[in-house]
Amino acid sequence: MSVLVDDETRVVVQGITGGEGKFHTEQMIEYGTNVVSGAVPGRGGEVVADVPVYDTVEEATTTHDANAVVVFVPPAFAADAIFEALDSSVDLVVAITEGIPQQDMSRVYRRLQETDTYLVGPNCPGLITPGEAKLGILPGNIFSEGSVGLVSRSGTLTYQVVDNLTQRNIGQSTAIGIGGDPIIGTDFIDVLELFEQDVETDAIVMCGEIGGEDEEEAAAYIDNHVDTPIVGFIAGRTAPPGKRMGHAGAIVSGSGTGTAASKIEALEDAGVPVGDTPADVAEYVEDII
Repeated sequence: MSVLVDDETRVVVQGITGGEGKFHTEQMIEYGTNVVSGAVPGRGGEVVADVPVYDTVEEATTTHDANAVVVFVPPAFAADAIFEALDSSVDLVVAITEGIPQQDMSRVYRRLQETDTYLVGPNCPGLITPGEAKLGILPGNIFSEGSVGLVSRSGTLTYQVVDNLTQRNIGQSTAIGIGGDPIIGTDFIDVLELFEQDVETDAIVMCGEIGGEDEEEAAAYIDNHVDTPIVGFIAGRTAPPGKRMGHAGAIVSGSGTGTAASKIEALEDAGVPVGDTPADVAEYVEDII
């Protein structure tokens, strides 16, 4: 079983005619993802990677009965692309784009609350159900089928942890990179709830990083609502306060929360062991499954 994406997911790619969009569409198709159409204003009638292109998301989704959209659109236009995808009433939108202005994302977030759509991202690698489908830019070859769900703010950290799991013959049910921006669509709690409801996810890995309070809030949720065993990892232990490290959301304000230490303490207080390294995470998971 999986969450959000499986072999029946039918995908539209916004920005499919661009270099990144075309390349990753080909990679998704090669992995087995059912990419049914693309959407680019003014490019309707073209064919990219054997995928028909339409001028609008509405036409691309209704013509091919699509239920998911992946956004490969430049930052200046990405918010409007997400709005168009949300208006099409698909189940899932995955925004890969990095650098979307936060003012734009605040408008997107307000609109998102009026829908039943899951928005993963922006500034994320996407998500994958190994052996079935991937939406985004994740390297499918390092993933393996199994029962460990993974949720992470960091794409690179996702790859490191998954590689360590796979090397220990520990497969994954679904891996989701939620993105590292201050304003994102789907957060830790949303994904933890999905994994908790998935009867074939036997354990969860949660990879966080410094900045914000999402991990502390997730720890409180875990303490009260999650029975599935969880292993944690927090990146940025040595980062100095007030300096952004990597993601736009990875900055510690000095308020006493948002530090690696505060996040680790919150998780451990909720009964979540936190690994010092990705290899430690895989070892902890091996011990609990």
